[in-house]
Amino acid sequence: MKHVSILVPENSVMQAIADPRYLFLTVNQFMAVSGKKPLFNVQLVGLKKEVKINDGLFSVNTSQLLNEVKKTDLIIIPALFGDMKTAIETNRKALPWIKEQYNKGAEVAALCVGAFLLASTGLLNGKKCSTHWGFQNEFREMFPEVEVADGSIVTEEHRLYSSGGAMSYWNLLLYLVEKYTDRQTAILASKYFAIDIDRDSQSAFAIFRGQKNHTDEAIKQAQEFIDKNIQEKITIEELAALVSLGRRSFERRFKTATNNSVLEYINRVKMEFAKRSFESSRKNINEVMYDVGYTDTKSFRSIFKKITGLTPVEYRNKYNKMAVV
Repeated sequence: MKHVSILVPENSVMQAIADPRYLFLTVNQFMAVSGKKPLFNVQLVGLKKEVKINDGLFSVNTSQLLNEVKKTDLIIIPALFGDMKTAIETNRKALPWIKEQYNKGAEVAALCVGAFLLASTGLLNGKKCSTHWGFQNEFREMFPEVEVADGSIVTEEHRLYSSGGAMSYWNLLLYLVEKYTDRQTAILASKYFAIDIDRDSQSAFAIFRGQKNHTDEAIKQAQEFIDKNIQEKITIEELAALVSLGRRSFERRFKTATNNSVLEYINRVKMEFAKRSFESSRKNINEVMYDVGYTDTKSFRSIFKKITGLTPVEYRNKYNKMAVV
């Protein structure tokens, strides 16, 4: 039997505690119906018998304290709630237990921004990790030794698992069910919970906010110029001259400040504008393409799909009911 320990941290999201428990216990029911023994022994574990979450609005009763769990097979770290630094500090006493269990052979799965707590253990240093697209910049700043897997729904490396944003954690949970049981059981669970089992990217949901949370004023000036000139074909030389820097120095400082190359940043700004246009207007693909300064349809489609995971037509049909009609 697999021992599953769902950690109940303070400052955590209630659904991300309840949903894993619900899923694994439901899989046990599937197995019982088919004449098999239940596979998962699911426990809620924490530093206290009663843990208050969501700013004290709810409380969760744990079945075991961390010091009572001598060995487990899988630790689930739910999504955190509120300020990440505060949430980590509040739960810092749980970090040694997570590391101890990992060193004993346990696997550890972080759901959404639960990745911040997992990364705080140091176990992710030098490894890849997924987290909510809206928190990736903050994550990179706090944990520079961890490689963020942009857009990924599920990341696995050395018995450490992480998921993309919000409800993407269901895909990680189904991934674990398939690993511990079989594909057929995972598919059954996906149908029962109405989850698209093979969704592998959160890129279509991401909103690019410009990455201006830095102190390099020259680079901010260049970013503002890009934001205001979406329809133009902007060159690196033009931007470097604008802020009185040599090209190599400008490119280096831009990458350091924004975590994107200059061309990556320009493309992401333009594609974000294109996404908003597809969502809210009746413009056709070519009209939107020209609006963001592209003249090559193939190039526009390729860059749009690389950033969003969808073609322009697929994106428009997904988010614009007027366009579909």
